[in-house]
Amino acid sequence: MNRRLLLLTPLGVAAIGGASFWAMLRGMRTGSFDPRGIPSQMIDKPLPDFALEGFGRADILVLKRPVVLNFFASWCVPCIDEAATLVTLNRANVPIWGIAYKDKIPATDAFLTKYGNPYRRVARDLAGQVGIEWGVTGVPETYIIDAAGIVRWRYSGPLSEQAVSVVTKLATA
Repeated sequence: MNRRLLLLTPLGVAAIGGASFWAMLRGMRTGSFDPRGIPSQMIDKPLPDFALEGFGRADILVLKRPVVLNFFASWCVPCIDEAATLVTLNRANVPIWGIAYKDKIPATDAFLTKYGNPYRRVARDLAGQVGIEWGVTGVPETYIIDAAGIVRWRYSGPLSEQAVSVVTKLATA
C-alpha cells in the first residue's frame, strides 16, 4: 500500500503544477494575473526609519510632497534599460531619489555619468540592509511616498509606459 502511494506522488505533484499553470494562463487571458505583482508589505504604511549617507527618512518627510524612490545598481541590466525613462520623468519635474543598492561607489558614479543622473539625491545602501527593510526583491524597484510619508505604490522591474503614467500622476499630485 505504501509503495503505491509513493508511486502516485509524482502524478499528484504534476497535477498540482498543471493546475497552477492553467490558472496563471487563465489569469493572463482575463487580465487578472500580473507577473510583476509581487505583494509588498510597505503599501499604505509609513516609510521605514532609515538613514544612509545621502539621505534618510527625515529628509523625505521634510519635503511635504510626493517622492519617487528608486532602488538601482550599476550591475543591473534592467536598470540600464530603465535609465532613459527615469531621465524623462526627471525632465517632467517628477522628484526622483535614488538608492544605489549593493553597489560600489565608483561603479555607481560611472553608471550615472554614462546613462544620466535623474536623481535629485542619491544614497548608497552598500550592505543592502535598507533594501531588506523596504522588502526589495531585486533591482530596479520603485516606490512612491506621499506627502505624509506613506508608501502608496511599488513597482518591481524597469518602469513600463503604463507605470510611468501612474508615477507621473501620483508624484506630481
